Parts: sequence; C-alpha cells; structure tokens
Amino acid sequence: MATLNESFSVPNGQASWGVINDLNKLIPCVPGAKVTATDSPTKATAEITVKMGSMGMVFTGPVEIVSTNGTTAKIKANTKEKGGQSNAAGDVTITVSGNDVSIDAVANVSGKAASMGEGTVVAVLTQLVKAFAGNLSKAS
Repeated sequence: MATLNESFSVPNGQASWGVINDLNKLIPCVPGAKVTATDSPTKATAEITVKMGSMGMVFTGPVEIVSTNGTTAKIKANTKEKGGQSNAAGDVTITVSGNDVSIDAVANVSGKAASMGEGTVVAVLTQLVKAFAGNLSKAS
C-alpha cells in the first residue's frame, strides 16, 4: 500500500473546486488519463496510461466521487490493467482551503505493477500529482 500527501497552490481555489467536483473535468487533469464513459458528474469510467520504470501499463475502471462537503472531496477508483494481471485501487481525498489544495492518497497496487516496489509506485504517484497540480491550475 502506497500513501501520498502533497500540497500545492492554485490561482483560483473556487474554480478548482468546481473542476474537482466534476469527473469529466477532473480526470483529464491527471496526466495520461481520459474519461471513457460517464454515468454522472460524480461517476465515470476512466482509462490511464502509466509508465513505471521501463513498463507502460494502461488501467481502466470506475471512478466515483463518494462524498463531498464543500471543501473536501473523497474519490475512489478501482482499475485493472488492460490485458494484464495488475490491479490498482485508490482512495483520494482532495481538500481546498482558499487557494491551497492538499491531496491525500492511498493506493493498493497488485500484480506486475506491485513488483516494481513501493518506492517506484510512490515516485510515479508523486509525478502524477505534480503534473495534476499544473493541469488543475490551467483548467480552473
């Protein structure tokens, strides 16, 4: 299980909060991710292409905003590798306070992806969050 706690600032916290609460806008902010099907602004199916070391993997599965309270959104994802044996499930909490955003994530990775080691998984997640921060700023 890999955990990650990152914080960053955005130019407009209120606009970022609007993006965070709509998976059709939020998912494309994650590098390599796209929405493949939409049930509602809070339920979607996504696909993400991830590079882990020399391996490139494509994961697909449902993503859902399970709760929101005005400043904090809790998001759950449960994905499987396309044509492979790896799985990745994650719980992400995004909190917006003014123009400051914090992300707390717990990822459970199994299969080939897990064989890369927790350090590699955390490094990949950290890179994704840093790029996500820039993309969220542009989208909001």
